[in-house]
Parts: sequence; C-alpha cells; structure tokens
Amino acid sequence: MNDNSERNDFPPIHPDFWLLDPAVTFLNHGSFGACPGAVLERQQQLRMEMEREPVEFLVRKMPPLLDASRGALAELINADPADVVFVQNATAGVNSVLRSLSFQPGDELLVTDHDYNACRNVVRYVAERTGAVVVEARVPTPVESSRQVVDAVLARVTPRTRVAMLDHVTSPTAIVFPIEEIARELDRRGVDTLVDGAHAPGMIPLDINRIGAAYYTGNCHKWLCAPKGAAFLHVRPDRQNGIQPPIVSHGWNRSRPGYSPFQDAFDWQGTLDPTPWLCVGEAIRFMGALLDGGIAALMRRNRGLAIRARQILCRRLDVAPVCAESLLGSMAAVRLPDEMAMPYAAPATVGCNAADRLHDDLLARFGIETPVYFWPEEPQTILRVSAQAYNHAAQYEKLADVLKEMG
Repeated sequence: MNDNSERNDFPPIHPDFWLLDPAVTFLNHGSFGACPGAVLERQQQLRMEMEREPVEFLVRKMPPLLDASRGALAELINADPADVVFVQNATAGVNSVLRSLSFQPGDELLVTDHDYNACRNVVRYVAERTGAVVVEARVPTPVESSRQVVDAVLARVTPRTRVAMLDHVTSPTAIVFPIEEIARELDRRGVDTLVDGAHAPGMIPLDINRIGAAYYTGNCHKWLCAPKGAAFLHVRPDRQNGIQPPIVSHGWNRSRPGYSPFQDAFDWQGTLDPTPWLCVGEAIRFMGALLDGGIAALMRRNRGLAIRARQILCRRLDVAPVCAESLLGSMAAVRLPDEMAMPYAAPATVGCNAADRLHDDLLARFGIETPVYFWPEEPQTILRVSAQAYNHAAQYEKLADVLKEMG
C-alpha cells in the first residue's frame, strides 16, 4: 500500500444497502458478517415460495437452485463444483471432517495457538474420544514474515502427525497465514491439511485448486455477505470417501444420477431451511456489483481500509500491530496497553473477563462494536477491527479518540 493510503478516507459504498443500526459504529463485520437488504429480500422470496408448496420446492425446485448457487461459488473460489458442498458454518465443516476420520491412540492432531476456539474444541473432542494427541504450534507475535508461520508449523510435525487444522485468516489476530505453502509442505510429509477458511471467501483471493489442501471449509455469511447459515466444505476427490455431514440422512444410501456420494450425503441433511445456501450466488453477484472491477476490486478496497485503520490506531495510541502489513486482509489487530483493560479486571489482573467488559463498554458508552480479546502474552489485550464496504476511515478515528479517552 502506497503513501496515499494515509490520505484516503475510503468513503462508504452504498451504506444504505445494509440494515445496520445507524446508532452503532459497526467495526466487527468479521464476527458474523452483515447481509444486505437485497439479498435478504431474495431469501424471503425463496422462503415464501417454499412455504406455498413445500414438497414441490424442496424435492423438485431446490436441486437446480442449489447447483446454480454452488456453481457461482465454485467459480469464485476456483474449485470443481463436484467437490463443493454446503454446510451451515465453517465449524460444521470442521466437525464433518474430523468426526468422519479414524484416529488411533498416539496419533497427533496439529493446531496453532492462533486457531479459533470453536474449531479447537472439535479437535479436543475427537482427541479425547480416540486417544489422539493435540499438538500446538506456537506462532509468536508480532509475526514479521510468512516464513515464521511456515517454520513454526513444520517444526511441530512428527511421524505421528495425521492431520493439521490451520486457519487461513486467524480470528483473534487477523493474520493471513501462507496456507498454500504450508499445505504443500505438509503434503510432502504425508500430513493432510484441514483449512479453517472461515474469513477467507470474499476477503482475500481464493484459489482452492491451487492451495491443494485435502479439506477446506469457509463461511459465505461473513465477507461474501450471504444470509447466516451459508458455508461450504471442499474435499479433494481422493479424500471424499467416508466424509459425512454433521447430520446423516437420506443421502447416505440414496444416490442421484450425476451426483457423487459426497454431494448426495451433504445436499440432503434432513429437513432444514436451504435458503441461505440458495442465496450464495445472489450474494456473490451483489457484492461483485458494488465496485467496477467486481469482488476483486472490493477486496482491494477493504484491505486498503484495514491498513488505514491500523495506521490510525497505531499512530494515535502508540500501540503495536500483531503482524507485518503483507499478512493483512480486511481485518487488522493491534495490542493495547494492559493498563487500558485494568479498570475492567477483577481481581487486578487482565484476563478474558476484562477483555469482554472492555468490549461491552465500548458499545454501551460509545456505540462502537468491535471485539477485544485476551491474549496469553504481554501485552495481553488485543483489539480487532474489520473493514467492509459500509465502513470509512473516520470511524476508526472515532475509535482512536474513544480509546485515548478511556486510557
């Protein structure tokens, strides 16, 4: 990013397209996303059509609609549609993979200290029930280069490592991991990679075939702004046998012409509301129309704004970032002085509860929604900001003003 980033105000793009509360400065798109009104209108149309004749819709109309949405997603992420299925969220994708695989006592499941708690819990759950061992690779912060991440992960690989679950974009620290290089190196060592790509689709350019991981799951409700409950799981063809959805249903023993057993199992998981999945294609079209240049241009704009936001916070608060600029997407994290969280701590130590209370106070007192995390290294308080089409530079100036007042 050139010096113009510091002078660019990044005006919001059609902020009226979203349904966000105008009284809240919303800097937390990364947690759950925000769906534009036009996409929600399409979802409601589909729901009404489904309820007018549920059997006609779910049995006859849904399959081609699902295929169209899957096709639009597969084109965006450069994957074969036959290898892509929909799930409710990335955590469901992680569950599908890890709880379908067989592990023996002593097998090692590799993770990092930057992973997402919900997905780490799946790893722990599987390990406790099979006798496998969870091995953690520590990626020290600040991260100055992608090589540090690669080396930290590979250093923890042993002959007993079976699978590595790794974030593409870390949630608490907002670091884009060099997942293609890591997956390639792990594959050379006979280790399968399960990528938790919850934040990647719509935030960073994504080429699933080039990454080559055995398993990749990502959310569509975050940076692609689809309705909540839309995510995907990609499984490489040589690893699809035996991978089952969280809910085993009719697709387990009912095959359809032109579909793989993998798709049969996931496309029909009992009766559910499929409209979030059916709206993924609409969300991709909507987001792609916001700027000339499509989603690629939007990703560049949002990344530039995230860099600008980090510059504002670091300069105004004299705080440190957690990674090099080259490792940023559309989120950025900074480490706040522990003194900022001390007033919220009880007893007089900074911890998870203090971070939560600081987060809550930012909203209650100042109308700012942005996450604050506890990190087990000094300084222990991490604040993360997101940058989406509706955000602009002045919002991060406001956040910096408030934090200076609180500190």
